[in-house]
Amino acid sequence: MATYEMRRYLLMTLDPVHIGTGGYRLGRVDSSIVREPGTRVPKIPGSSLHGAIRTYAARRFQNLHAAGKDQKKVIGPATDPVCYTFGYSQPGKSEVEGEDKETKAYSGVVNVFDAQILLFPVHTMYGPVWVTTKERLTDAGFTMDGENSSPASGSGLASWERTDPLNLGWLIIAIQDKISITPPEKWQGPRWDAIKDRIVVISDSLFSQVVNSNLEVRTSVSIDPWRGAAEDGALFTYEAIPRATFLVMDVVIDDYREAYPEKSHLENWLANNLPEEQLNNLKKQGWLDEGVKSTFNKKTNLEINWSSPADVFQAGLSLLAWLGVGGMGTRGFGRITIVGDPVTQT
Repeated sequence: MATYEMRRYLLMTLDPVHIGTGGYRLGRVDSSIVREPGTRVPKIPGSSLHGAIRTYAARRFQNLHAAGKDQKKVIGPATDPVCYTFGYSQPGKSEVEGEDKETKAYSGVVNVFDAQILLFPVHTMYGPVWVTTKERLTDAGFTMDGENSSPASGSGLASWERTDPLNLGWLIIAIQDKISITPPEKWQGPRWDAIKDRIVVISDSLFSQVVNSNLEVRTSVSIDPWRGAAEDGALFTYEAIPRATFLVMDVVIDDYREAYPEKSHLENWLANNLPEEQLNNLKKQGWLDEGVKSTFNKKTNLEINWSSPADVFQAGLSLLAWLGVGGMGTRGFGRITIVGDPVTQT
């Protein structure tokens, strides 16, 4: 793998996703979600994705110590694939009593950027359609073919034949032309085929209004355990990016250290999960036999070797489809899946 590599992922929400701003406010809802400051379009911050993906990679490797804010309990973080990929800090041992311990710290080699909305689902009289803009499509690597590929203000371009106006929630727009949209080859497949004839391209000036008017809003209430009924004054509302939203996320693999651990991942895993005495006994008995390898694969559900930081990141990212990201996870929120394969640039 090259020292620098950019991977662009196409993601789709399997559930509503709520990445809160960390407080309550007066307005449309009590608990709002993170938005881009200039456009007010919701997004999923890279910091939220980075933390969740690191934790899930550590789970896959059966070494949760590698997922914390520091790695005091990790044996040999420099040779741990999760610590190497996402960074680590570990206090050293001072040989002089009373002196501060020297801390070893390295930043990660994976840079995770915000996931931006690309195709947003909206209810219409035609059924569900996915709204986007020309700029978002071209920036993501899509190609657009048609007599007119730039929608006028207050109008839209549809990926199917339509002459009648179309409602996008409360807003009615005119359809000025048909357009053909082609994604990068690696993103083509069943999920794309399901929506390719239901895409509406609108202007940037309308996109933020349409998205913010069609977010999912839910209401919850705390239950009084003594009465089994709603508690007075405990009603609250919160918003979320709806299910079936497509997002684009850029990830840069910057392996500036070029020292990805060549040590067997099996040995790393055993070192972080077994007492030293038991580990030494296994080594003497030839612990790399097929029985130990089989147990490792069964417990970690992965191949023994991740060959690069990109493999470690992908292993954690794939678990977003199971464990999700953001708040309200116990209420059916947060799951995101990868669509196709990442588009790679070096």
